[in-house]
Amino acid sequence: MSSIDTKTDTAAVEELHKAYGEIKAEIAKVIIGQDRVIEQLLISLLSSGHCLLVGVPGLAKTLLISTLARVVDLKFNRIQFTPDLMPSDITGTEIIEEDHATGKRGFRFVRGPVFANIILADEINRTPPKTQAALLQAMQEHEVTAAGETYKLDEPFFVLATQNPIEQEGTYPLPEAQLDRFMFNVIVDYPASDEEHEIVKTTTTVPSYELTEVLTPEQIVGFQQLVRRVPVSDHLVDYAVRLVRTTRPNEANAPDFVKNWVNWGAGPRASQYLILAAKARAIIDGRPTPGPEDIRFAAYPVLRHRIVTSFNAEADGVDSLEVIKRVLEMVKTES
Repeated sequence: MSSIDTKTDTAAVEELHKAYGEIKAEIAKVIIGQDRVIEQLLISLLSSGHCLLVGVPGLAKTLLISTLARVVDLKFNRIQFTPDLMPSDITGTEIIEEDHATGKRGFRFVRGPVFANIILADEINRTPPKTQAALLQAMQEHEVTAAGETYKLDEPFFVLATQNPIEQEGTYPLPEAQLDRFMFNVIVDYPASDEEHEIVKTTTTVPSYELTEVLTPEQIVGFQQLVRRVPVSDHLVDYAVRLVRTTRPNEANAPDFVKNWVNWGAGPRASQYLILAAKARAIIDGRPTPGPEDIRFAAYPVLRHRIVTSFNAEADGVDSLEVIKRVLEMVKTES
């Protein structure tokens, strides 16, 4: 494994730590509160992952994401998912075009809204699986294939999909295999009382803020590569793997509560994302290597959507969060 103990990487960690503070300050000009959500979004971006945001309407999810895109100088597109949305509405389509000089006709590919750096897939569960899959393929492969031609997407490429947890009529829930493509499941909750007071006060007057760009796309790609170079001890990798394996009811040493409440546990991708998230959180905090506290921070957003609970759990009023809480209490840092 490559080390971060070089002058260049140490300076880059300090630069990212400083930039993280500046990004939060710029976003705070527009968004009040939601510090934990902002931290999770930036960790996912730096880890080259994608986020699923779950929250009721009116919590400024779209405004938060568009503000982040402006602060880090990334092209932003919002796609409103509806039942009649077609895959080509996302990826793009071929049109017939006539050359006025020669009179010949030919096909030309018109790029869809997925060709941007940050994509907001608004209410992704409102469109059929075929259209969902068009976006999820782009998320996985960072490319679009149309009529035999492959088009690379610009880097960095970051997808944030939203779901409304209340209204489920006329929706197409994402299958578990597709949910697994998202690094984080981020809960966007109601603001605190004082934050809501400030939100109402500032949003009912003439806006007076001016945003400053903090990072460029090229810098973000560089920081994504830096995250991969952060060293992690075998001890920490072992801790992440043991956490994930404990969520699986078919494991030989699975605890009774997992066997009773869980149908399917998290897969190896969860272990990978725990480590990547821990690395990213460490360096935005100015630390050269992560510790167990970073793994525990990432456990909820990484595992929340990867644990499929059973009917017994539903009968007992238990959700995946309770399972994660108990797993964290049971699995110690040292085996």
